[in-house]
Parts: sequence; C-alpha cells; structure tokens
Amino acid sequence: VFRQALLRGGPRLMEAMFAVQIHVAIEALSTMYGAIAKRRGRVVSEDMKEGSAMFTVDALLPVTESFGFTSFLRSATSGAASPQVTFSHWEALEQDPFWVPTTAEELEDLGTEDSTEVSNNLARKLVNTARRRKGLHVDEKIVEKGEKQRTLARKK
Repeated sequence: VFRQALLRGGPRLMEAMFAVQIHVAIEALSTMYGAIAKRRGRVVSEDMKEGSAMFTVDALLPVTESFGFTSFLRSATSGAASPQVTFSHWEALEQDPFWVPTTAEELEDLGTEDSTEVSNNLARKLVNTARRRKGLHVDEKIVEKGEKQRTLARKK
C-alpha cells in the first residue's frame, strides 16, 4: 500500500549539493565557467578582488559530479583556479525517475522507444548509475536495433 501511494504521488530524488568557492585569474575565467557547466554546476555569484586580476566565484555543484573536480579544474585552467568545496544543501530534482510516456502527445514527442526517455531523464540516469554501482539489476537494452554488420571494404 505504501509503495503504491509513493508511486502515485510522483517520487522525487534529493541530490546533495556542494557550495564551491573558486579563486580564479581573469585569463582562466571562461575555462572555469566551462568546467562548472560540464559538471552540471551553476554559478551563483562572482566578485572581482579590488587591486588584482582575481575573481572569486561562488557556485553550486552536485556531489555526484564533484569527484575529481578539483584536479579537473586545475588542469583545465593550468593552475589558475583553486576551488574550495563545502556541503551546502539538498535539492530536489524536478523529474520523476519512474516516469513513462503514456499520452499520445508524449509518445509523439519522445517516440515509442525507451532510449529517448532514459537519455532525457536525469533522475532515471542517477538511479540506474546507483543500481549498477551496487550490483543491482538495471532494466536496459544492451543492443538497440541490432542488424547484421556489413563490411564496406572488398577483400580479395
């Protein structure tokens, strides 16, 4: 009874977020923005230190994307950025991890194949990643649209 009530209510995942304070030189500012965006982070504020060419950028970064972020950022900016990471809060994802397209409009937009649904649903991706890491069963197709392989080169 409880499981059915939970599924009818539209379950949501809570994702842990880090507050990242980054001290970065002005030359590496655009590279730093790219590194944050690549890890699903978002910039909250930026301030320039008076009398220097350094910026202090405050950003939010999901914990799942933060592993190796410090070394990734330093290598991307050639050492011109140094982050300081602390836990900030929990944030609810808007997507339902168990959502399946059912109406005619949804099926028309997303198609009848399961691949578009999984690739567009971040919550489903996070659930599947955690299930794989724990060794649990994940419902996914290994081969999609399998056809006989055709060799283009002619060998005599």
